Amino acid sequence: MFYKVPKTVEAEVFARLPDELRITDRDSGWRFGKGASRLHSFLEGPSFDTHGNLYVVDIPYGRILKVSPEATWSVAVEYDGWPNGLKIHKDGSIFIADHRLGIMRFDPETGSIHPVIQKIKREGLKGVNDLVFGSNGDLYFTDQGQTGLQDPSGRVYRLRDDGQIDLLVDNVPSPNGLVLTPDESALLVAVTRANQVWRLPLHADGTTSKVAAFVNLSGGLAGPDGLAMNTEGGLAIAHCGLGVVWILDRLGQPLYRVQSSEGLSTTNIAYGGDRNRDLYITESETGCILRARLTTPGQLMYSHHLDD
Repeated sequence: MFYKVPKTVEAEVFARLPDELRITDRDSGWRFGKGASRLHSFLEGPSFDTHGNLYVVDIPYGRILKVSPEATWSVAVEYDGWPNGLKIHKDGSIFIADHRLGIMRFDPETGSIHPVIQKIKREGLKGVNDLVFGSNGDLYFTDQGQTGLQDPSGRVYRLRDDGQIDLLVDNVPSPNGLVLTPDESALLVAVTRANQVWRLPLHADGTTSKVAAFVNLSGGLAGPDGLAMNTEGGLAIAHCGLGVVWILDRLGQPLYRVQSSEGLSTTNIAYGGDRNRDLYITESETGCILRARLTTPGQLMYSHHLDD
């Protein structure tokens, strides 16, 4: 299938991880499969709080980093884990998808961090990757581990606001970023190793069926990673290993190619800034946060639904 060539948008560097926060004196076991001899950092999971601060994770060194609107960096917390994804609850607490420890909750006011989910039905998790809140407080998260085309057993779960855990699918080759459609009738999931984005219809009885490939991508050294949604139902896809973010319309047709001005490891994305029209991108190879101005604003995250 052929489409009109998408318009190119050049991303600029918003903030670069300072040298004093780059790790040079130790290594991390998370590096397995990454090919690098040593990692200075690996940024992921961008999310904004209501004050305009951008929180990101540094996976290999167990850090949650805070970037002010003026691009000043600080360490919000450092702990013995591998935080991979991050989303902010409307009460201000931060939920973390930690590859080693499961779903964690961090209180930025006190600095405390504690587990929310470490096991399901007495079984351990493969390695959770990313998460997103529904408007009712339900939390959706992916359990990726080392799954891929050689082992299509990755899982997508929903933690209901009342504590019930639902397994939506368990046959995904590397489930990664995820986002709800504006009407929350479907969940879109990046399937990294298959270079696809899947669409999971969400039925009233809490199940899903007729799961389909919404988008088929190609190229890159990894595949689709973080996802974000705009107010018109358009999907933003961070294509890790290709150095771009694709912006699609609600039907999956490409509109824009947001091009990295730094490395190829465009891992995750979040809308913020002026009228929520700026797209912020974690570029993990160089330890940068990129920014691109778009015409359609992003959908408000759960953390900003303060009047519900």
